[in-house]
Amino acid sequence: MVDDIIRVFPATMELATMAIIVGAGLGIPLGVLAAARRNSVSDYVVRIISLAGYSTPIFWVGMMGLLVFYAWLGWVGGAGRVDLGLDGVVPRRTGLMTVDALLAGNGQVFWNAINHLILPASLLGFHSLAYISRMTRSFMLAQLSQEFIITARVKGLTERQVIWNHAFRNILVQLLTVVALAYGALLEGAVLIETVFSWPGFGSYLTGSLLLGDMNAVMGCVLLVGVIFVMLNLLSDMLYQFFDPRTKS
Repeated sequence: MVDDIIRVFPATMELATMAIIVGAGLGIPLGVLAAARRNSVSDYVVRIISLAGYSTPIFWVGMMGLLVFYAWLGWVGGAGRVDLGLDGVVPRRTGLMTVDALLAGNGQVFWNAINHLILPASLLGFHSLAYISRMTRSFMLAQLSQEFIITARVKGLTERQVIWNHAFRNILVQLLTVVALAYGALLEGAVLIETVFSWPGFGSYLTGSLLLGDMNAVMGCVLLVGVIFVMLNLLSDMLYQFFDPRTKS
């Protein structure tokens, strides 16, 4: 059981890492934009995107994505981590297909792995984007109503300086926790997307264990999920001092 989890977990970690890059990389700027232009068209668009990310069934979006972008347009890779002809070409060192391809100096496998990552990572990232953008907007609105923001504007600072140098810097600690929790949710919540894309990761292993009635494997997976959340919370707490020097004392 332990060997199986060690074997499949890197595939999920690679997928979740790409997804959180998409989710945080787009969700944070969108949340800041929505807060800076509250009740404007931009704000409503971001809120609609966030609502869509929360409410759209990810398995349905995954199937539609495969149908449109893979079957019809051929823009992205299909099921699996790489094409069947490239599976097993590079030696397994880390379990991360892109990293193993780079270590082996195989550009073909690397770009093929990226091509297969784009669609599932984007769909997972869209769900985390909804959560991160919503929380960023909420944090920013709370900061923009503070007296020091009014003082900064009275002093003649540009709106860009007020937003990024004053308001945004004060929510970094909160955002760190949000992103850490979102990443943990992606690691343990990729069951549906891995099933749709035949991704040989942690979620697929958990699904197979449930169908086979392997309770030892299921309990091991649940335990790992709990450990992941504890470690991510601990890591985010340790990183607080780099974003907020006041926490050092």
